Amino acid sequence: MMAVSDIEEWKLDHSKAVSPQLRNVLRTRIIRNDLRPMSRLSEPELAKEYGVSRQPVREAFITLVEEGLLEVRPQRGTYVKRIDYEAVLNARFVREAVEADIVCKLAAEGSAALVKDLRGQISHQRAVADDTPEHFMELDEHFHRTLARAAGVGRSWDFLAQIKSQMDRVRFLTFEEFHISKLIDQHEQVADAIEQKSASRVEDAMRTHLREILSSLPRVQKLYPDHFEDSRGAIPGKSAQNSRRRIS
Repeated sequence: MMAVSDIEEWKLDHSKAVSPQLRNVLRTRIIRNDLRPMSRLSEPELAKEYGVSRQPVREAFITLVEEGLLEVRPQRGTYVKRIDYEAVLNARFVREAVEADIVCKLAAEGSAALVKDLRGQISHQRAVADDTPEHFMELDEHFHRTLARAAGVGRSWDFLAQIKSQMDRVRFLTFEEFHISKLIDQHEQVADAIEQKSASRVEDAMRTHLREILSSLPRVQKLYPDHFEDSRGAIPGKSAQNSRRRIS
């Protein structure tokens, strides 16, 4: 596991409220698989690691439990939860419904300024396609957030960001499963359809884009069965291939 001191973005600004920062840092570390499923988290150890009291750690734990990323086991401690397969599917379903509506609204408007912005982002995405997963994911998030804000529903993206954490864990777990060049091509198809003011094309493009995970998810689960809960919440068997393809 990387030390906090090695990652600038995982440090806290003690001149600001630390509890929300700590929650975001721990959430990021879980999503990026730095804190792996069933890792035990200790309030006093994390408080010492981040130079804070135990109270903000406890507050961060509460919000992460509510988000489904941590679980508290009585008499045993707090652990990083395994990935909930059903939660991934549900989040994808909601995200598709929301973002399909967003891009249809944008196609009706056909903003030239928006299309120019999107094409600039796509060019940047192609330039860093072989960079780190973290870098591309940030650009991908920015692309989708841009669409929501352009449609005047930026808060809907904030909502989606909260419910799609299990999806993001899957994406980081096996980044190569998602064929980055294909995802970027799909971004371009979205931009093209907005420029053409075609609601039907842009809706199809976005739905196709967000359904990529449906084909990748079963493969990811087979590669990392110990990272997932099964349908009953039991612990699946471990995969011999885990160490070969982990991102951390």
